[in-house]
Amino acid sequence: MSAPAAEMVEKSQAKNWTRYLFPSLGDMIFISIFIAVVVLGPRLMNMDGDLGRHLTIGGYILDEFSIPTRDIFSHTMSGMHLTPHEWLAQVIFALSYRLGGLDGVVLLCAIILAGTFTIVFTQSYTRSKIILISLTITVLAAAAASVHWLARPHIFTLLFTVLWVGELEKWRLNKPWRWWMLPLIMLVWVNTHGAFIVGIVIWLTYLGGIYISRKLYSIRWLSKQSQETEPLPSSSETRHLLLVGLLVLAISLINPAGWRVWSTTFGFLQNNYLVSHTVEYQAPDFQLTSFWPFMAMICLSIFLGALSRKKLPMISVLLIVSWTAFSLISARNIAIYAAITAPILAGVAADILKENEIFTAALNFDGRLRLVDDRLAGHIWPVIACLLISTAFFFGSGDRSGVSRNQFSVNLFPVTAVNWIEDNPSDQPIFNYFPWGGYLLFRMWPAESVFIDGQTDFYGEPLTREYEKVITLAEGWQGVLTKYQVGRVLMPQDAVLVERLSQMNGWELVYLDHTAAILDYYP
Repeated sequence: MSAPAAEMVEKSQAKNWTRYLFPSLGDMIFISIFIAVVVLGPRLMNMDGDLGRHLTIGGYILDEFSIPTRDIFSHTMSGMHLTPHEWLAQVIFALSYRLGGLDGVVLLCAIILAGTFTIVFTQSYTRSKIILISLTITVLAAAAASVHWLARPHIFTLLFTVLWVGELEKWRLNKPWRWWMLPLIMLVWVNTHGAFIVGIVIWLTYLGGIYISRKLYSIRWLSKQSQETEPLPSSSETRHLLLVGLLVLAISLINPAGWRVWSTTFGFLQNNYLVSHTVEYQAPDFQLTSFWPFMAMICLSIFLGALSRKKLPMISVLLIVSWTAFSLISARNIAIYAAITAPILAGVAADILKENEIFTAALNFDGRLRLVDDRLAGHIWPVIACLLISTAFFFGSGDRSGVSRNQFSVNLFPVTAVNWIEDNPSDQPIFNYFPWGGYLLFRMWPAESVFIDGQTDFYGEPLTREYEKVITLAEGWQGVLTKYQVGRVLMPQDAVLVERLSQMNGWELVYLDHTAAILDYYP
């Protein structure tokens, strides 16, 4: 090889090596969201008490190599059939806890959420080909979804939804798609979270969108107005998707509870009493600033729809409309809405910019930025960021006392009250505050079982009504305590039940702090 040629090869290799020195925009999205979730770590585990239950059940499965299908965690429903629709997520959470404590749980959530929205960014860029639009809308989607960033199994549903839609979009665009990914995802999904039905709903949406589009084509006076911007999948491809979906439905039965996983999920959703008493199923309150990014996404979709001269595919229309409706009914759907609609909105926004000459300069700048970003291959940076932050957690991320920030709050959970219970055990069944049930299992099970915890779909309406009767002192409340032979009560210190029992013969206030009160019964 001649000297000039060798020099060119050497420079080319050096240039290729430098590609790994700088993070791409996708890497920066991952790192930014990862850090944001880590910073929000205490919030992730203190917004509700379910994490404690998940860690307890996951730990039991790891220790016993057995998935519980009968209740062993409460004294009110002991031995009753239990549908373990989150067992795999619980095992993963328990493993992260055993590896890194509650810090490990936060890191797990940060990796999943950051990975999810990095995929959303990639999907947005694939549809728009404009990197700044993709970046902006992904950040907005992440902000909207953050209202439901919790250390709970639903974060797996968010990841699976994004992967699911990604494969179906390839099918819609008549591109090679990995049909086998849908059954594989469902096999994991149905054992990870009860919201696996989201995948079924999206599959039906794609089939429905194709059906509606073809029906509109058949109406002569609507044929021009309904013309899709991309060719529709052929009839054979549609049959293929239908068969894949039927396979997915069959695979959803591969779980410890079989068909009961469906009856449990739909049974809960059809129970108006239980749904109305679950905070996350309530409609979003737009008076709260945390819901403003979601409102901004809705406004943006209306604005872009009004400006766009290019017809949006019927499937995309159905996805936006249906998940907007689902999210307005129940705030827990906002994260899924944000992840699904972000790539669609990015594509519409890009089409509008490309149709208007006034954005030429911005598009030229974006093109130059895209060229630079395409040359970067520094995917090692997210790994480095994860390792550095994990190391910081394990070697001194706490406060001056050395205690990690990621702890159950003493202002929200009966931390010191449980310390007292551990020093003063009782063989009498306990009546506990519903939001504290998971925490009590985390701290005291198997020595102590609970009256009720956050698994409302299991405890059902009858027990939940009995619980409500007691805490509201409704007629017959004392009979509930007698029925379950309750000899200890753990409630918030300002609860009306605490005040009433303190005035009754046989009940004695044995512990009180700024968060919780404990009363024991001495017949």
